[in-house]
Amino acid sequence: MEMTRTPSYDTAGSVEREQARRQADARGVPADIMLPRILLVVATVLLVLVGLVMVFSASTIEAISQGESIFSYVSKQAIFVVVGGLAAFVIAKFIPYHVWQSGPWFWAGWGIAMLMLLAVPFVGTEILGAKRWIFIGGMSIQPTEFAKIALVVAASGILYRYRNELSTTKDTLVALVVLVVLPLAFLYKTQSDMGSAIVILMGVFAVMWIGEVPLRVIVPAFLVVALAGVIGMVGYRADRVSVWLNPWNDGEGGYGTGYQMIRSFYAFAEGGLFGVGLGNSREKFLYLPEAETDFIFSVIGEELGLIGALFVIALFLVVLYAGLRIAHHAPDSFGSTMAGGLTVMLVGQAFLNMACATGLFPTTGKPLPFISSGGSSILASLFIIGLVMSVSVGSNVLTPYERRRNDLNVIRVEQSPRRRGEKPEPRTRENGSNSLVRIPGERFASSERASDGDRRRGGAGAISPSSRAEGRRKVREGASRADDAARASRRERARQRALDSERRRR
Repeated sequence: MEMTRTPSYDTAGSVEREQARRQADARGVPADIMLPRILLVVATVLLVLVGLVMVFSASTIEAISQGESIFSYVSKQAIFVVVGGLAAFVIAKFIPYHVWQSGPWFWAGWGIAMLMLLAVPFVGTEILGAKRWIFIGGMSIQPTEFAKIALVVAASGILYRYRNELSTTKDTLVALVVLVVLPLAFLYKTQSDMGSAIVILMGVFAVMWIGEVPLRVIVPAFLVVALAGVIGMVGYRADRVSVWLNPWNDGEGGYGTGYQMIRSFYAFAEGGLFGVGLGNSREKFLYLPEAETDFIFSVIGEELGLIGALFVIALFLVVLYAGLRIAHHAPDSFGSTMAGGLTVMLVGQAFLNMACATGLFPTTGKPLPFISSGGSSILASLFIIGLVMSVSVGSNVLTPYERRRNDLNVIRVEQSPRRRGEKPEPRTRENGSNSLVRIPGERFASSERASDGDRRRGGAGAISPSSRAEGRRKVREGASRADDAARASRRERARQRALDSERRRR
């Protein structure tokens, strides 16, 4: 049954969320939200620092061979790190993650990414046999690095609107095809970039899994994608698989398409357990192609050994853990799927790169996030961190129990001081001494109870009948408000259970 639905992001909702966020900030950030945030920032900073050091070490010989300064590669990388870090800070601190669900912010980001992707076949530049870059203002940009973010965010928004009954099944399928499937197919067809397609699909399937899409939908979708991948393994891709199985059997005795993989093996073999020392790599002397980009992990294994390689792997695992914890504590399903999908995509690309460098997977040409030389890669990686951090910042909101506690009003009846013979003047206040509160089973209770003799004598501690009646009336009013709040809470829980039940039936 179709129903008319209102937009999921409006001004009133954003104001309420901002007020709730400010109340939560005044309370402080809970440890279960702050700890993943700290872990993510620390791991990202360490990975960026490792990247700058290794880019400098791996690129010096390449820079000299091109007649450039030995600092040329690392200086460009440092500039992109600064720009990307500032952008990530702004995204995390000042842009609520809800704006990426729909509306002008989402369409602007998705539209720019798709326009750059469409421009590649027409004005793109071919580098190393692949046309995947465009030049803007004298700077080369790889649009797929930004398109993958847009596609995963779009998938999160589509699933959120469907799960919250903000779009029909037909509208959801149309949006999925237009916003995700067609751009992905266009990327694969025009750029023949299976590595990027694999990375994007990691993020999309992570969104489906975290969004609790039934397995009866996930498994057939995965089988269809796997079948399409097998069909696409023709031509040079089939040759790449055969070379991956035996790099020395490339038809040229290891000096053809298997040469890069063989030199990568040599780098890891020379590194051993502790490495040959920082800056002492031999393979970077133009033996290992793309030592500062796609195969920088091989240089890490050579110079820092197994210990250094495991340290890098551990940092990416920390990023994965922190990102998934942030997704777990997100206040809604959109924040959860976006943070989780982007984290899995980022770390999945890192492990895909490391698997290619160690010979566990055929070469795909994807850079190692935060570490490989390249402006588009480092910018996209830091943008992802900014988006995940924005979900963490937006997660610091009051829980339903905290909101109920803040809304609870306790009324106390206080006996004002008076002289003998004067009528009492009861009044209410929230705090204070000598306060009278209603206790089940007793007529009244006070921090300084009047003695029985005072009551009989009508002294200072006595309470007149009118005062007691006023106190009982105020207690009844407080109890009535508490009952109304409890009934409203029960109705809200019942409504939420009904919605959850309906979504499960769908």
